[in-house]
Amino acid sequence: MTIIIDIKPEVQAELSCQAAAHGVDIGSYIASLLEEAAHIPAGSKTLSQSQLDTTLQELAQFSHKIPLLPDEAFSRESLYRDHD
Repeated sequence: MTIIIDIKPEVQAELSCQAAAHGVDIGSYIASLLEEAAHIPAGSKTLSQSQLDTTLQELAQFSHKIPLLPDEAFSRESLYRDHD
């Protein structure tokens, strides 16, 4: 479905910035905002490859700050030391 709406230039500029930050074109971004506003169930939403890539990059953004743990931290004894 195609819908034509008139919005203020400053709103369009802000939506363009937000779309770019999410790594998608403005049309796709606005469509996702409308779907969220319509309360479409989460199970019916699928991500495009570029949206998935962007989401994964956002998740990994600060991964370099996660401290490295020694191998012993993942040993069976370490994981189950509170159990019999």
